[in-house]
Amino acid sequence: MNVAQRVIRYPFDAPPEHGEATEVADGVLWLRLPLPMALDHVNVYALDDGDSWMLIDTGLDWKKGRAAMEAALGGPLSGKPVSRVLVTHHHPDHIGLAGWFVGQGAELLTTRTAYLMARMLALDVQERPVAEAMEFYRASGASKKDLAKRAEARPFNFADVIASLPLGYTRIQDGEVVLAGGRKWTVRIGHGHAPEHATLWSQDDDLVLGGDQLLPSISPNLGVYPTEPEADPVADWLASCRAFQPMAREEHYVLPGHKLPFVGLPTRLEQLIENHVSALDRLEAHLVAPSSAAECFMPIFKREIREAEYGLALVEAVAHCVHLWRQGRVSRYRREDGAWVYAQM
Repeated sequence: MNVAQRVIRYPFDAPPEHGEATEVADGVLWLRLPLPMALDHVNVYALDDGDSWMLIDTGLDWKKGRAAMEAALGGPLSGKPVSRVLVTHHHPDHIGLAGWFVGQGAELLTTRTAYLMARMLALDVQERPVAEAMEFYRASGASKKDLAKRAEARPFNFADVIASLPLGYTRIQDGEVVLAGGRKWTVRIGHGHAPEHATLWSQDDDLVLGGDQLLPSISPNLGVYPTEPEADPVADWLASCRAFQPMAREEHYVLPGHKLPFVGLPTRLEQLIENHVSALDRLEAHLVAPSSAAECFMPIFKREIREAEYGLALVEAVAHCVHLWRQGRVSRYRREDGAWVYAQM
């Protein structure tokens, strides 16, 4: 079958209501929890371990998210405890309620980097941005209005939206086999959206638990942040997608962290790669006119960026500019206002 004939199929045309569950495979329930942002939901999967449940991701720890989870625990998950929680990556919409479950006796499984990143960020509570953070946004070319707003506002803090994480956890790593839901799952690690992001590939059927590494219809954010201001998540992302390609089969049934479960993983991996390759090509062409990352939204995203999207768009623009610079495709220099300016060689 050639690429033009391949399609991505969606076995379900609608998600479960909050507090409800849909059986997406034998012994696997799909839950959806609300998020207070433009991407207004996260998927959680409950794997039937016989006398208990294992959850894949947990949602954000906020009033509506916890209420939806409690409704599910009292509804479709009732009668059996949650004994294990496997977190695919450290982002708060995935690890948010993990500590809450651990407090009720569950075991936390995740990658070492995911655990350490979440612990570090949860302990780094700031009432106002630190100097390094403000310098990062200044170097990104953020507007004076945005910089002034950031300087006066309480920044986003992990601790505000995740339950306290436990002192210890159980590590999972690439190539390891996890038993859950009556299946053997091979752990395969991706990078780019989050460092050491776990995906799980069933050895017994065609199921893949994709987290945010394998999403349909949208591409996950690839951002550079003040914690590692010259990281290259775009290179990590492209390398991970290409590493997954030899493993991907048309019949794989992917259960993603957002949007709908889908079939057609080889095609989707090609799309995920092409999305960023094309954006990089457009960005390089745009940089005939030297620009800061904040001045590169249109060539990267092909649309105007609203105020609510500005923060995520900015860190992704930095990521793409840094990637071109690291690849030797563009040069950069400091402007008088402190911003890095990227330009064609």
